[in-house]
Amino acid sequence: MAHPQQLGFQDATSPLMEELLHFHDHALMIVFLISAFVLYIIVAMVTTKIYDKYILDSQEIEIIWTVLPAVILIMIALPSLRILYIMDEVNDPHLTVKAMGHQWYWSYEYTDYEELGFDSYMIPTQDLMPGQFRLLETDHRMVVPVESPIRVLVSAEDVLHSWAVPTLGVKMDAVPGRLNQTAFITSRPGVFYGQCSEICGANHSFMPIVVEAVLLESFENWLSASLQDL
Repeated sequence: MAHPQQLGFQDATSPLMEELLHFHDHALMIVFLISAFVLYIIVAMVTTKIYDKYILDSQEIEIIWTVLPAVILIMIALPSLRILYIMDEVNDPHLTVKAMGHQWYWSYEYTDYEELGFDSYMIPTQDLMPGQFRLLETDHRMVVPVESPIRVLVSAEDVLHSWAVPTLGVKMDAVPGRLNQTAFITSRPGVFYGQCSEICGANHSFMPIVVEAVLLESFENWLSASLQDL
């Protein structure tokens, strides 16, 4: 999860987020090279009085500074389009969870199992246990198995919300009357935190998201216990 004074992204816990981090580094390196080149030209133009008429008026240079930016844009656009298509892929999910946004909490339904669902409220500060995070912990976590494709159906009951978990590379708007879907695969066990990313009202910052990824055996045990409690 994020920590104070962090400048970069959170550590990736899904293949999709790893792809996003690689694309970010790829694009940022291009930006650095362009910035350094432009800075060098500015310094050279300011510090020297020498000039060449072939530089001031040259067909070849005009071709270069027209074609080169186009090539750079293609180098950025192609990986970006690839990731966009990957983000829309939902290939044979092993589990489907419906996340419904309310003012101001989330409710989850495991649609593959009859009547398995619960509401997820933020734990008040005075009720936190040692080691829990303020404004991020919930009374019920969304539990999923590790290394399994998970499909999340996202909608809202009242106003616009957004179901987002940065470390998984997932962000999907929850629109009343509309059912959106996204998918992710967790690479390792852990607890991953997110928050509503849409300004949905007075308590917008008090509806966190907690996804707990566990081994398949542990997930089956949790599933059996949850079904028995119904």
